[in-house]
Amino acid sequence: LITLYVFANATSYLLSSHQSEVTVEVGEVEEVLADNGQTALHGALWELDQDIAAHAPDDAHLVAAVTAYAEALMEKVALRAANAPRLAPFTTASWRVEADDFTVQGFSPAHKAKSTTLTMTFKKPHEVVGNHIAKYQALRLSKMLMAYDFERRLNPFAELGGFIFTFMGDGKPGTGKTTLIQMMAGLLNDYCQVAGYPFRYQNLSTDNIDSYQGKSGQNAKAFINNVLDPAAIGFGTIDDIDQLAGKRGDRQSSAGQLEITAVLMESFAGANTVVRGNCTFGMFSNYPENVDDALRQRAGARFLVDGPQTREDYIDILYLLMGKNHDIPVGAHEVFSAQEIKQAVSASFASHSRPHEAGLLDVFDRVQSDIGDLDTIAKLGAYLKAIQEADERFTGRAIKNITDAVKVRAMDFELPDEWMENPELFLFKDYDAKAAMIGELRVPITTEMVVQEINRYADSEFRYADKSDEVAIDQMVRDFGRQEEAKKRYLEGKG
Repeated sequence: LITLYVFANATSYLLSSHQSEVTVEVGEVEEVLADNGQTALHGALWELDQDIAAHAPDDAHLVAAVTAYAEALMEKVALRAANAPRLAPFTTASWRVEADDFTVQGFSPAHKAKSTTLTMTFKKPHEVVGNHIAKYQALRLSKMLMAYDFERRLNPFAELGGFIFTFMGDGKPGTGKTTLIQMMAGLLNDYCQVAGYPFRYQNLSTDNIDSYQGKSGQNAKAFINNVLDPAAIGFGTIDDIDQLAGKRGDRQSSAGQLEITAVLMESFAGANTVVRGNCTFGMFSNYPENVDDALRQRAGARFLVDGPQTREDYIDILYLLMGKNHDIPVGAHEVFSAQEIKQAVSASFASHSRPHEAGLLDVFDRVQSDIGDLDTIAKLGAYLKAIQEADERFTGRAIKNITDAVKVRAMDFELPDEWMENPELFLFKDYDAKAAMIGELRVPITTEMVVQEINRYADSEFRYADKSDEVAIDQMVRDFGRQEEAKKRYLEGKG
């Protein structure tokens, strides 16, 4: 298995610079002979020869066929290796071929550590008006990613707790989701340029849904692997995920959409998911209630992208969008002072000391009147159980996401800007030094933090559930109406 995987891995890696837009479908690999290394290679080369004869009339198709075969072989061998014994010496070490810049790191595909060329318009933090918690968490997450140690292939935040691997950004159309993506991608791009790190940004869009069976899943897997690459800092976004990933049991979901859902669920919280802390995935939607429940719950953090809220927010966004080509005075207002992040975030978190959604507020008030202030683990657990009784979708995964969010709050500090501007101060230090510097900045966890994070997460679930139920009811009402109309016309026709 090791021989086969390294052969396929090296073949795919060394051919990557020769790849073109041409693609080839070689189908499933069948000759995986695991008797010994020599026999395994003989079988692989025999099958590869058949694929070349069938799919490679010219050089472009030859490269595409060999690469497709190598990737299919890697995938099949990695699946077989998941249940194979005595692989620890291989999976816990790494080897590097300096001449080819090729690294063998267990059953993980090697990628050339190249940055993607970004053509998007970046936004500065002050240009994101409102959305205080979402903006604050995006700012902190950008700096967290930069703490990744390329030597150890691990981020101290992933080990200490508080790293956000997946998050869900939801809000009404026009509230600033795209602006938030542009801000975070811009920050990471700038930080990586200063440090000399490769940065990879990729968006999974509706273009990746394919009519060919299995192709949509392959596209989603390629997106995941590109962002996960441990040789680069990665940021993957899935905009309008409700259109891209199908809801299981929904008759309107296409086969391609369901394939993408399966890949995302397995990649974000599957048995083989490894969180190194070099990348993060953001799912964004105007209609999160249409996202599959299990996939939505794989979002470890929730960013409510609610746009401008206050009078000051609306003045700031008007000032920003009007530009400079006018002589209209600003008036009695200090531009962007309301976007002062620390003050705004503190108020936003404090507002979650009580729930926002009516259904959750009833549960909260009832529990508090029964057992008093939620100031012990036992009382907080009783509150969680009461939420579960009100909404059966509130499962153990929800509790994990809440505790992860609390750990994020324990890391409720921003890495100093000078650490990003001067890499010698932090970025270029070794892993243990980074972990020690981060550890010194941690703040203690309080019951207020826990209550706020329970309410923040549960509010979002109640919000999604209420909308989801309303959508389902509306659909059923329409179906009943159609049935009645069809029955009426049928009887009129018979008469």
